[in-house]
Amino acid sequence: MTAPRPPAKRATTHAPTLSGMRPPALPDHDRPRVLVVEDDDTIGRHLETGLRSNGYASHWSRTGEGALAETARTPYDALLLDLGLPDADGIDIARTLRARLPDLLIIILTARTDDIDVIAGLDAGADDYLVKPFSLTVLLARLRAHLRRRTPTTTAIPLRLGDLVVDTVARRCTLHGADVPLRPKEFELLALLGRHAGQAVSRETLMAEVWDENWFGSTKTLDVTMAGLRRRLAEATQTASRPARLPRITTLRGHGYRLEC
Repeated sequence: MTAPRPPAKRATTHAPTLSGMRPPALPDHDRPRVLVVEDDDTIGRHLETGLRSNGYASHWSRTGEGALAETARTPYDALLLDLGLPDADGIDIARTLRARLPDLLIIILTARTDDIDVIAGLDAGADDYLVKPFSLTVLLARLRAHLRRRTPTTTAIPLRLGDLVVDTVARRCTLHGADVPLRPKEFELLALLGRHAGQAVSRETLMAEVWDENWFGSTKTLDVTMAGLRRRLAEATQTASRPARLPRITTLRGHGYRLEC
């Protein structure tokens, strides 16, 4: 007589523990889209993979013409643009894309340290710049800060600054009902000064609120943006349908600016 067989063990499955689970990755269409325009293989690959691993839908183009074609096919939230491209000057690409895509965030990446090159890039329509070499951590912080400020709040009341109306929800600036075309950073700078009308606002505060709270180094980008803002407001006054009262932005030497209605 043989001994009875032990009962068969029931197959069991174990749900993965929370510590072993990764949050599902967002599909590309739900991620902020960033186009990297960089001809250096090492830098381009590093930026593309670094952005993807940090929640961005990134695409890498090695040429200026490739960037123009890609932005014509696909909408992007941000552009990281090297100035030293093999087929075009990055400044010309920035100028072309700014005219075509006024709401695109453009950050120039440059090994050029001369002020004239950086100022030329900002004048061409770039919102910010980073001088090589830079860390991915700094780049990600800049991107988060810029994209966060471009997300409108739904409760903001339009600012009335003389005859100028600044609507931060619609991101529109109008004079007697006509749109005043402002670049993104010009708009944000005007809105911040408008919220503190009559008050002195320091350069440090403006850099932290409009650009990056961890900003360090030169603040020439503020000077270039302020010059552009003043120029566009003056042009709007000249082309207005009737006389207009615009706010005046006073330079406070050694401190910052004050907007007065």
